[in-house]
Amino acid sequence: MVSNAVSTQSLSKRYGRVLALDGLDLSVPRGEVFGFLGPNGAGKSTTIRLLLGLARPTSGRASVFGDDARDVALTHRRLAYVPADVALWSQLTGAEILELLARTGPGTDRPYRDELVRRFELDLSKPGRAYSTGNRQKVALVAAFATRAPLLVLDEPTSGLDPLMERAFRHAVHEARDHGQTVFLSSHQLAEVEAVCDRVAILRAGRLVDVAAVTELRRLHRTEVTVSFAGTPPDLSRVPAAEAVEVTGPASLRFTLTGPPGPALEALAAADVTSLAVREPSLEEIFLGYYGGTPQ
Repeated sequence: MVSNAVSTQSLSKRYGRVLALDGLDLSVPRGEVFGFLGPNGAGKSTTIRLLLGLARPTSGRASVFGDDARDVALTHRRLAYVPADVALWSQLTGAEILELLARTGPGTDRPYRDELVRRFELDLSKPGRAYSTGNRQKVALVAAFATRAPLLVLDEPTSGLDPLMERAFRHAVHEARDHGQTVFLSSHQLAEVEAVCDRVAILRAGRLVDVAAVTELRRLHRTEVTVSFAGTPPDLSRVPAAEAVEVTGPASLRFTLTGPPGPALEALAAADVTSLAVREPSLEEIFLGYYGGTPQ
């Protein structure tokens, strides 16, 4: 039995002068929830297109369960795919769409599909043209999870979902892993990846930057804190987690918190703080701060 669900060897893709993917070497074992993380334009969608056989590599190889991904008929019998932007047949109802996908895909667990419909609060009586972005996403997610396919390829799967439905999505991912399925999850949402993944590959400008266990991903966390004060400014010199301290005005400063907030809060409590604002930077900003440069 092939141990890896997904593997790439020196996988590269060039579009004219643009090198979208540069020598990607990646291995995703069976039964793992694998996060594919990076800012917009990093090469995540290009990699997925190569895995799905929707594009041909300029060089290198991508394989699914040991078979060349260019053999689309073979590989697609063992995977289900949810794109970032779901398009549905406008005249068909949700129920008809799910039935069509069940007959053309790698098989469907119908009782589980019915359960997923309830969890995602999906009204199957509406035609595809009447669905919002979030509801189109729900249809695709229900269809994919219900296949019980050995490999689920999910590209930005929660775009358009509200927080309650994101919770339903995470539950379904955990169930897929418990069922022995492999989940390849492309995302730019750090919290989403951290909540469901076992390991994470970090991609930037078409190159693999790092592969790490999700517990190691916490080193990327950054919280931006802006403080206004009256009188003496807070002393953050003895707070190791307070980095990039910057005076932004005669009575204000800004710093980045990279660890436990307790020591920083103690330092702020000793000063006459008049206002405090906390902001979670986007993943794009985190990557720029952590790896430097500009996104491609």
